[in-house]
Amino acid sequence: MHEKAEAMLPAMAETLGSRERLEVLHAAVPDMSVADSDFEPLAKLAAGLFDAPIALVTLVDHEWEWFKAAVGTTESRVPVDESFCAHAIGDRDRGAFLVLDASLHPVLRHNQKVAQAPFLRFYAGAPIILRGQAVGTVCVLDRVPRAEVAAKQLDALQGIADAAASLLKLKDEARRRALKEAALSREEQRLAMALDAANVGSWLWDIRAGTVAGNGAMMRMFELPAERILSAKAVFGAIHPDDRGSTFSKLRQAMAANEEYDGMFRIRANGRWLLGRGRVHDRDSKGSALTFLGMTIDVTEQQASVQRTRLLLKELNHRVKNTLAMLQSLARQTLRQTSDPAEFMTAFAGRLQAISEAHGLLSDYEWGTIRLAELISKQLRPYVSDYAEQVEIHKDEVLLGPDQAVGLGLVLHELATNAVKYGSLSVPKGKIVLTARGVVEEGGAVLHLTWTEVGGPPVRDPRRRGFGSLLIERSLDKIIGSSVKVEYLPAGVTALIRLPL
Repeated sequence: MHEKAEAMLPAMAETLGSRERLEVLHAAVPDMSVADSDFEPLAKLAAGLFDAPIALVTLVDHEWEWFKAAVGTTESRVPVDESFCAHAIGDRDRGAFLVLDASLHPVLRHNQKVAQAPFLRFYAGAPIILRGQAVGTVCVLDRVPRAEVAAKQLDALQGIADAAASLLKLKDEARRRALKEAALSREEQRLAMALDAANVGSWLWDIRAGTVAGNGAMMRMFELPAERILSAKAVFGAIHPDDRGSTFSKLRQAMAANEEYDGMFRIRANGRWLLGRGRVHDRDSKGSALTFLGMTIDVTEQQASVQRTRLLLKELNHRVKNTLAMLQSLARQTLRQTSDPAEFMTAFAGRLQAISEAHGLLSDYEWGTIRLAELISKQLRPYVSDYAEQVEIHKDEVLLGPDQAVGLGLVLHELATNAVKYGSLSVPKGKIVLTARGVVEEGGAVLHLTWTEVGGPPVRDPRRRGFGSLLIERSLDKIIGSSVKVEYLPAGVTALIRLPL
């Protein structure tokens, strides 16, 4: 009998230490040491079912048995070598684990709680099963042995254990949902900050509902209340009366002809000039417009500046229109790729911030030329913890014009985002090596830029090309002679960029 007992212990230890079981347990209940009053009714129900002085709802890892709820004891845990429930988990394939008299059991009679106070004798425990793994028990104990237990009682005990499993699942789902909602809230805050930094107002006009949903920047530009959704009448009423008719006419014309809206107008309350651009986002089955997606930026300072600034404004307006068109395209394409608001906010905010960074540099240099090194620094620093260690640059001195800077900035952002998610920047020791050379080809200056990821995980060629991949290839389309080729080499992603200067 003693030899049989010794043979049972290694098997039980193997079950308790199973990696699959522990992964399920820790994923569902990150903090097992905290008691939970929601499980107390189940413990009381089990105690009443067996008329037992002690009842527990437990979770068992490889070292401890933790009490999530307890009746008849003030203890909160016991080591597994003193645990009856460890045997119930090790013997889970047989259902409920029953010991009528522990002093006669080949293994448990050596247990400290059997041989010494409190001199436990009777035990019945049913396993709590999550994702096919026994992670704990609902059990009852008594200091008096019993002659027999009805099968119906054991079936009922297993039913209580199943209820405990369902409660654990519900709590785990609620915890994960709370984490997801917190992450969504953080992404919304990041998006709001990005829009404020770019000073871009975004809005969605629900034509049938007669409402306009706008971000904070848009509401501030129109000097409207901070509510995210207002009536369309209130929004159009904020436009200067002299500009309101022409603005509304242009919007209607754009909707009817399925064309871009492009207009400039003043705000009634402060006289500031706004530049707007938009397009119908979706239509019903009869072709009637349902929603209109648009962007606005404040161009007052440019309108009021001196002749030198007016010349700059002409260039700036051209760039802003291009940028607004790009933002619209990015918004539409990103919306087509995902219907999940959190994913849309994350992807769109990152791309918007990349364009904003390029615009910020160009603005500092009055929309002339900027140095390549500054653009690289602006786009990559947010994605690395140590820029000097993780970004290695070998370059010639290269100056970029506005179109080159905005397009290349978006390419670098998408490459960096992919590197953080899947490539070399997803691991602490990974890095990016950039080689930039200015050469003369057929009498014109051309930038050859190579992006190489080093020290990341092995790379596999993606099965499908997402919008990010298309954006990398097409961000420079408006620059004749440019090209971007991405190669998914096992050692790391490599991008070859050719850009006429």
